[in-house]
Amino acid sequence: MTHFLIIAADFYKDISALLIEGAKTELEKHGVTHEVVTVPGCLEIPPALAMASEVSKYDGFVILGCVIRGETTHYDHVCQESMHGVTKLATKFALALGNKILTCENYEQALIRADPNQKDSGGVAANAALKLLELQNHFDTMLIEELESELDDDELAEEYEL
Repeated sequence: MTHFLIIAADFYKDISALLIEGAKTELEKHGVTHEVVTVPGCLEIPPALAMASEVSKYDGFVILGCVIRGETTHYDHVCQESMHGVTKLATKFALALGNKILTCENYEQALIRADPNQKDSGGVAANAALKLLELQNHFDTMLIEELESELDDDELAEEYEL
């Protein structure tokens, strides 16, 4: 059974709830079980992902959060560092991961993007993770076939003393 972890920043609790709803619906539609953990904000997503990637029980991850531009440059730092951290971990550990950390100019934009009846960013992130898991499984199958082929070649060489 495929099992995913949804990591959601709940700084904007109502936006987070909509994102989670969309992700859960998409995963359940594909028969994927899931757990949800929340962190205070988007900067806490990369450390949570790093911790979770050490646990082999997860086949994929859905990352959800929202950053809304304010009056200071804090927005830029949070967007850049959270995205960079998630991307670095996903690449380093070859994680099947869908990332929808919304980066919006205002609350209304965030609401439209999070709402499962509108842009459904949570569902989009879950779907991306599912697609990457599919791709990961494809490459794993290729690797197994390659290793089996090498094993067959070694056995032949041994049998015929090559």
